[in-house]
Amino acid sequence: MAELRYNPLLRDWIMVASNRQNRPHMPKGYCPFCPGSGKVPDEYDVHMYENDFPALSPNPPEPDPVATSLYKAEKSYGKCEVVLYSPDHTKTLPELSVPHIGKLIDLWTERFTELSKDPRHQYVMIFENRGEECGVTMPHPHGQIYAYSHMPLKLKTELASCKLHHEENGTCLFCDMNREEAAFRQRVIIENDHFLCYLPYFTDYPYGVFIVSKRHMTALPDFTPEEKTALAEILRDTTGAMDQLFDKLFPYMMVIHQRPVNGDDAESYYHFHIEFYPPLRDKDKMKWYASSEMGAWAAANPMAVEETAPNMREAYERFLRKDGRLQ
Repeated sequence: MAELRYNPLLRDWIMVASNRQNRPHMPKGYCPFCPGSGKVPDEYDVHMYENDFPALSPNPPEPDPVATSLYKAEKSYGKCEVVLYSPDHTKTLPELSVPHIGKLIDLWTERFTELSKDPRHQYVMIFENRGEECGVTMPHPHGQIYAYSHMPLKLKTELASCKLHHEENGTCLFCDMNREEAAFRQRVIIENDHFLCYLPYFTDYPYGVFIVSKRHMTALPDFTPEEKTALAEILRDTTGAMDQLFDKLFPYMMVIHQRPVNGDDAESYYHFHIEFYPPLRDKDKMKWYASSEMGAWAAANPMAVEETAPNMREAYERFLRKDGRLQ
């Protein structure tokens, strides 16, 4: 079964994808993403791979005949893709060179542009789940891209908030956030010519950093070559700092937030950024999303980010020393 079911309480669509129960779980001795598997090219740097177990499809089946006037259903139209970061089975994002990450950003940009051409797609989300704590079933470093036929509720809410802020203040909410964080400085982790990485004042994760472009732009196709290189650098450094925090592979969910496609023009009020949702609050302690968070969307951060930001800045310095860029 693969279909979309409407939740009338939240006015949102739920993906039902029972085919994903058959996904392989951490295969031993075989990886379909490695060269020689027959599933991918024998040689590649980065590669887009059609998801074998998609929740959304360009040719979806008919929904099960159980819908009513109250319980609506639709075909699960959309696209699910896998993006392989490297042919190396163990090399994660902070271990890749800046030029290599640049090739990954170019592939993300190409896929965003291509998927935007389908008039039924409303939002294209590029994301990565890293680590078993985040439900990763394939250890070969990779990310994913989902093209949704309906605007997801969280993105709809974020866009509405940015639009309202622009209408009330005449400014971009993220540009204003950048100014606040740059002025306060204590929550800023990394900065380069084109991007800021900081722990936002309001984040619900102890180490839930945002990477935000300094220039007001809404999506990867807006970037100059210099900005793409700067993004590659800050992605490497941010994830590298995370790995130094507790001297272990740091699990995270990373989501790239960009403008909608084939919908309202959000250029004046929306702003490109990347959000991280890392589930660790200490080396062996999880920050669980428990009943209040799930039942009420009442997020509770167990640590003030003014306390955790120094830890991450120190981890960033350790990463620079490890990389030979700081004595």
